[in-house]
Amino acid sequence: MATPGVDPTSYPPTARTTPKRTRDRMSYDRTAVHAVLDEAYHCVLGFTVDGEPRVLPTLHVRVDDTLYLHGSTGSRPLLAARGDGLPVSVAVTLLDGLIYGRSQFHHSANYRSVVAHGTAHLVTDEREKADAMTALVEKVAAGRSADSRPPSRKELAETAVLALPLREVSLRARSGGVIDEEADLDLPYWAGVVPLRLTRGRPETDPGVSAPIPAYLSPERSPWLDPPILRGEHVLLEPLGLAHTDELHAATADPEVWRHLWRPLPADAVATAEVITEALAAHDRGERVPWVQRCALTGAVVGSTSYYEVDPRRRSVAIGYTWLGRPWWRTGINTEAKLLLLTHAFEELGAVRVVWHTDLRNERSQRAIERLGATREGVLRMHRQRPDGSWRDTVQYALTVEEWPNAQRALRERLRPTAPTA
Repeated sequence: MATPGVDPTSYPPTARTTPKRTRDRMSYDRTAVHAVLDEAYHCVLGFTVDGEPRVLPTLHVRVDDTLYLHGSTGSRPLLAARGDGLPVSVAVTLLDGLIYGRSQFHHSANYRSVVAHGTAHLVTDEREKADAMTALVEKVAAGRSADSRPPSRKELAETAVLALPLREVSLRARSGGVIDEEADLDLPYWAGVVPLRLTRGRPETDPGVSAPIPAYLSPERSPWLDPPILRGEHVLLEPLGLAHTDELHAATADPEVWRHLWRPLPADAVATAEVITEALAAHDRGERVPWVQRCALTGAVVGSTSYYEVDPRRRSVAIGYTWLGRPWWRTGINTEAKLLLLTHAFEELGAVRVVWHTDLRNERSQRAIERLGATREGVLRMHRQRPDGSWRDTVQYALTVEEWPNAQRALRERLRPTAPTA
């Protein structure tokens, strides 16, 4: 809570928080200060030990007008904070961009940095300490404290928490573009801003974990880029992951499976993991939506397929990067997988066009695509390079939303038990 008698919207400037230069970049606004403290993870604690300066990177979390700092009970600042407390300075920084000037002197950075001064005290109250640690976990991911084991009494005893009341606080920030000298404006050098931001990568599941990745760790995406589980009588499509590596490699380690694909046959499971990692990286970039294919009857991993060239604005998507183990060719798995993907595209996403590309040499793939009801639209000459370096002519097919009802009926008819399959 703000100190009684003090403007609740801002922190009062002091000698330590009033700069001698660039005062226009300073702010004492409470809301702006709190926003930086809550967003940032980069925190440095400064203090003095035996007359010498020390800095220590640490985790922090703000609760109301108190900053809590995490540490070990054996660390020197935590030991020194007993009793009368420890005089400290804390810096929390967000780097927002790099500024490239025409001159070296005017290279700079866009940033937001909070500096707090004061006396930090060791938290000894068990309830306050537990609440601070819960707040730290919640800062990592909202909802995580209820989705993990709380600390034991022994673990609490081994952990130290410092509390720093936010009283003497300032925010320095720079935003905007290049500030070059007028005499330099005609120099033949690029100038501008390169934005920087901290983003979450794909969660990497620890070995032995069977629980799914929690929703609060999954980035919010357009439904066009979100691979839902798609279930059929013959095949189950689920989001592709590295956990599928061994089974996927065993099912598809066949030169014939990879003969017309975009890369050579993976030599071992490590190489198959590289294929999967490549697909996941493309998904993170918004370029692919990869699934693994399971046999619905046995649960065995049998192949993989993807959406790519995902274009929500034009309501178009391509189906490809498909490879299926040879024992499952000419079964209902490929046909039903395409039916599930087409149904999701046309009826859930609202697509108006679905595209396929295949090597002109791959006649088997062309016949399979034509059996789906797609129309051959032409040949893209020297469209891609094959793994051997030769140039591939690509045949392009498409199915439109107007053609979808007839194609859907035909696919369902082909999946009847007495009907032939693809």
